[in-house]
Amino acid sequence: MDLFDKNLEEYRKAEAPLAYRLAPRTVDEIVGQENIIGKEKLLRRLIETDKVTSVILFGPPGTGKTAIARVISNATKGHFEWLNASVAKVDDIRKVSLEAKERIKHHKAKTILFLDEIHRFNKLQQDALLPDVEEGNMILIGATTENPFFYVNSALVSRSQIFELKPLTIADLKKIIENALEDNERGFGKLKIKIETQALEHLAKLSDGDARRALSALELGVLSTRPDKKGAINFTLKVAEESIQKKAVVYDKKGEGHYNTISAFIKSMRGSDPDAVLYYLAKMIYAGEDPRFIARRIVICASEDVGNADPLALVIANSAMQVAEFVGLPEARIPLAQAAVYVATAPKSNAAYMGINNAMKDVEENPTLEVPKHLQNAVYEGEKKMGKGKGYKYAHDYEGGFVKQDYLPVKKKYYEPKDIGFEKKIRQRMDELNK
Repeated sequence: MDLFDKNLEEYRKAEAPLAYRLAPRTVDEIVGQENIIGKEKLLRRLIETDKVTSVILFGPPGTGKTAIARVISNATKGHFEWLNASVAKVDDIRKVSLEAKERIKHHKAKTILFLDEIHRFNKLQQDALLPDVEEGNMILIGATTENPFFYVNSALVSRSQIFELKPLTIADLKKIIENALEDNERGFGKLKIKIETQALEHLAKLSDGDARRALSALELGVLSTRPDKKGAINFTLKVAEESIQKKAVVYDKKGEGHYNTISAFIKSMRGSDPDAVLYYLAKMIYAGEDPRFIARRIVICASEDVGNADPLALVIANSAMQVAEFVGLPEARIPLAQAAVYVATAPKSNAAYMGINNAMKDVEENPTLEVPKHLQNAVYEGEKKMGKGKGYKYAHDYEGGFVKQDYLPVKKKYYEPKDIGFEKKIRQRMDELNK
């Protein structure tokens, strides 16, 4: 290490963000994730015996993916390389690969590559990792906030051990904050800080399972609060509220959080649980989801899952979509909530939805049925002579506006009204007509 490297290292120790300075150095310093890093758990045993194989760590931000990688880098006797997929290129992978092979050839030493945000690599870039991982030239540790089964090549997934990290609990976050306040070397242990119980609870709760967010809010509050006459920094509830004004909901508009939330929203409407519907609606609005996207999902659910059991559901859903686009947020939340609750509490029938699906399948898989001659449109005299339109019975000429006649050359049954809501009346009417 030359003078400049030494200066950089000293600067990092003194001026780096608190979350960076407090990164765990050993397995024992990791807080939470007992399901994968607890006593006698697989990943812990692999780290302690320096037998880590290629792994993919996935979970929300601030749950410890990079922390685990740092612990591995400290524990291993092999060479450790760091790359971030948001800026790395295939040439960077090739460079690490060549050096790893040389290391094996001359020193019989292994190379571990930590690739952060691996989901940002495209298929070609991910394919560049495959030969070295498969041949054992280097060990890959990938970290991602996205589900690797969707965002990482199946070939890489099959050659790696998958470990899922969960959001940290409030108790975990409180312990992390307390450790930061007590650590003399890397934290605020040398400062006289008095933190209120409510303030500690508030930071832990609004950090939403994210340790980095909790430590950043703590650091902001400590550094921006003037000491009192006795030299103490009073970290009050008010300071905590100012330091973490709005929590960051884990919700990537193109990622798993987006699809999981909208899926739960739709299934809650279908399952007639208005309270769950309002929660997921609030989560999406809070996270900045496009209200037009939400409105379209309500409209589809009104037609697919309520259908003719309550035809007014589609009318209300469509009106809410138009109003939401017209007024915009934050007011759009009101018509969206009204429509979503109406759809959730309405009687349910998917008979029309199933009917069109069955009809589409029939058209796709079976010979196309010709339109019966009496239903065909006769525009020219010659067509009438051919029999087009002959024998058609105009329904309004008959009592009740109904007359028996064939509308398909073969009898088909696609629509089966259910015995619920308004569809019950439809069923009764169809039964009467079919007599």
